[in-house]
Amino acid sequence: MSSPPPLARPAPDPVRDWAESGVVALTGRPEGPPVVPPGRAATLARAMSSWISDVSALGSRRVDVDGARLLAERAAFTGCKRHGQVSVGGSCRLLPTADGWAAVSCARADDPTLLGALVSEAVDENDPWPVVADWLRTHTGAELADRAELLGVAAGPVSRASTPPPVPVPLYPRPVGGLLVVDFSALWAGPLCAHLLGLAGARVVKVETPDRPDGARRGNPDFYHLLHGGHESVVLDPTTIGERRALAALVDAADIVIEASRPRALTRFGLDAAAIVARGATWVSITAAGRSSNRIGFGDDLAATAGLVASDSDGTPLFVGDAIADPLTGITAAALAMSAPADRSGRLWDPSMSDLVAATLTDQPVPHPFRRGNGWVVDTASGVVPIAEPRPRTPAGSPVPSGADTAAVLASLRIAAL
Repeated sequence: MSSPPPLARPAPDPVRDWAESGVVALTGRPEGPPVVPPGRAATLARAMSSWISDVSALGSRRVDVDGARLLAERAAFTGCKRHGQVSVGGSCRLLPTADGWAAVSCARADDPTLLGALVSEAVDENDPWPVVADWLRTHTGAELADRAELLGVAAGPVSRASTPPPVPVPLYPRPVGGLLVVDFSALWAGPLCAHLLGLAGARVVKVETPDRPDGARRGNPDFYHLLHGGHESVVLDPTTIGERRALAALVDAADIVIEASRPRALTRFGLDAAAIVARGATWVSITAAGRSSNRIGFGDDLAATAGLVASDSDGTPLFVGDAIADPLTGITAAALAMSAPADRSGRLWDPSMSDLVAATLTDQPVPHPFRRGNGWVVDTASGVVPIAEPRPRTPAGSPVPSGADTAAVLASLRIAAL
């Protein structure tokens, strides 16, 4: 059975999609009006969620979510607001360089040290930004990109591709009810993909290692609950012989594998994506810039460096939404995983977060919101539409402590006890 891929359906009103997504309310300066972003990322998100709904309806459990709404959902839980040239979450900044603008993230505990190495100067670990900003003013975006990739810093110049990359398109519909999803990912994009597959009836097993739990566990607990409720949690240590074998057996049992690691990291775990795909499974590899790249990136800096920035009245770039590359990629990855080649053979999907954002950009002008009563509205192709605020869904199920299901999951899959 087949149906047109989501991008074959007309999407005539991207401004309306933005307005209803909650992203516009998160875009702009805190003291100023909301700003409509360029492009059609919200439209793509809606197209992908429409595919997910249609395919899941062929199985046992229809998933009705609004992909555009998912783009701003985390902020509905955290309560974070728009901050212009500081990301909604506060860990990324847009700063001028010698030849333009750059996005620089400082989200991890060791990032201040890495930023100090990048600028060849000691920085205040609590406030590295003055030193970083001074260095950027006298260096080009290309210099920043080279150093950032070498050091593993999430940073780069704001630059838009002259030829947008293609949007990945789902193949033939494949309901996922009853399939086993093994999820190695963390933070937002991969877990959102796993969450949507779980809503469609898949069995989701989240895998962490003892030394690298999902960093999102330290974030907003309700949002973590939303993405992981009803999933099983396994912790395995690939540095030990027995647990490494159990890890390989778990992956061998999977119908779908989700990961967000560079290929060499998986090789160290003894996992071979090509071999898993060859035996008929789907492998979803979510990366900053593709599996062949060593680039590090997070949702805010990847979106901005791909060119998805809004413009202030004076042309100053502003962040769009909250780490928007993450949910956009997560929704797209779920739609891809809910498809398969016509012969139902295996497939390796390699959604690059940066390329996916870049693929949504267009040169269409965007209107400015205006006041009406106590709120903001914007003119769209289908009339005046209110600017929606981010809105959360209600979590279902309960997340379990890290590793709580290890023994039970291995037993259920007849994997030898550790």
